[in-house]
Amino acid sequence: MKPDLFEAPDYYNLDELLTEEHKMIRDAARSWVKRDVSPIIEQAAQDAKFPESIIPGLASIGAFGPYIPEEYGGAGLDQISYGLIMQEIERGDSGVRSTASVQSSLVMYPIWKYGSEEHRKKFLPKLASGEFMGSFGLTEPDHGSNPGGMTTNFKDAGDGENIILNGAKLWISNSPFCDVAVVWAKNEEGRIHGVIVERGMEGFSTPETHNKWSLRASATGELIFQDVKVPKSNILPGRSGLGAPLSCLDSARFGIAWGAIGAAMDCYDTALRYAKERIQFGKPIAAFQLQQKKLAEMITEITKAQLLAWRLGVLREEGKATSAQISMAKRNNVEMAVKIAREARQILGGMGITGEYSIMRHMMNLESVITYEGTHDIHLLITGLDITGENAFK
Repeated sequence: MKPDLFEAPDYYNLDELLTEEHKMIRDAARSWVKRDVSPIIEQAAQDAKFPESIIPGLASIGAFGPYIPEEYGGAGLDQISYGLIMQEIERGDSGVRSTASVQSSLVMYPIWKYGSEEHRKKFLPKLASGEFMGSFGLTEPDHGSNPGGMTTNFKDAGDGENIILNGAKLWISNSPFCDVAVVWAKNEEGRIHGVIVERGMEGFSTPETHNKWSLRASATGELIFQDVKVPKSNILPGRSGLGAPLSCLDSARFGIAWGAIGAAMDCYDTALRYAKERIQFGKPIAAFQLQQKKLAEMITEITKAQLLAWRLGVLREEGKATSAQISMAKRNNVEMAVKIAREARQILGGMGITGEYSIMRHMMNLESVITYEGTHDIHLLITGLDITGENAFK
């Protein structure tokens, strides 16, 4: 195993915009990735297996619910700290960051924001420590970009205490090993509610999705509900309607906007290092104009994305960030990372497709990241709606 020699680019001295606490949190996550993720991630991707052994480490660096208050087991950090942790984890692997994003923004966030105090005390500390792992059920086989069309539903069981849940969710990170799932389903009036489904409830199954070319080191599966009896007390009381799950997606998309920078930085750093060492025609390929063009464009786009994410983090911490602003950052930064991965692969030539380097793995992972949590095109239309006032979805 080659040593992890990653050095983060900071062309505009953006570290000066961070507090000492921000840098300490980031550096702790970076060190953990170098020590515990980099040595095993290539083999995990080759084996198409999520390395569950890293779950305690993710918890130790505050990756599970970093902004959740300490009274519920979280670290009580700010939004920029959350972004920086996601950046460092995705520098290691997008699939590992997906695991942390789902746990934080799609499971812990709705329980914290919309759950009862009993929910918070029962689930959040165990989710923060990694004792419990969670998944988020919104996407369905026939409803992806249009989640409001979901058919997963529940009805009163007639016993005064329970509901009966039926339906299926698809493309669910963490589902094969989740202990709890925050599932979005319609009641008998067609209103969307969040329901906490727990492992072991009869009729609840989580088959794994196989044969993925992307996010191979992340566990993906389904959530299937066949007459699952769920206590009414497991319904999130704080908010209903489609806006509730969409607010969770805002938090996840914010983390992705930062995470994609990490993947891009790793590809850039790998390509730069290789270009300086690879000799052709009597000199390093870094001396050739076309390679310098690629590298110069990479660092320019990374720097722009860093500024976009930092400003978004400030706005989100102040409670001013809009959903449309988050969509813009997610779309821009993931597209940036996809392009950099492809250019970096070219710099490495044939070596770029091997597992000896991280670039091809990042490239394949980013093909999922550009689609999930709102596709590339959907985010474009969100910006279009915001600036024109015209809804292109209908």
